Amino acid sequence: MPPTRCLIAQATLLAQGPGAPSAPAEILLQILPVLLIGVAFWAMFVKPERERLKRQQAILSGLKKNDRVLTSSGIYGTVASVDRDGGRVVLKIDDAANVKLQVALSTIASVLDGSAESTASGS
Repeated sequence: MPPTRCLIAQATLLAQGPGAPSAPAEILLQILPVLLIGVAFWAMFVKPERERLKRQQAILSGLKKNDRVLTSSGIYGTVASVDRDGGRVVLKIDDAANVKLQVALSTIASVLDGSAESTASGS
């Protein structure tokens, strides 16, 4: 064997080493922790966020006139009108002074129904 081939063979053996994966099962054992981290990330962050968005969309799609709502900035009001195309809601803040406030539809955090609340955060 020429010296170059001998060096290449030795380098290959050194690169593989005693702990190098030689079977598909060993390769799978090395990839498995990365896959588990990916699944844990999905279960902890992606799935709950999707569920929260679904609940928020359900709240916004069911919004109608005379619903008592709470905005994300903490303003309580009663829905006077809903413009879904424009993404706006007009809220009556004070009936006596006829105070109305126009807010973005996406700022509605929850619809209040009497003493119970149906919130977007699930609380």
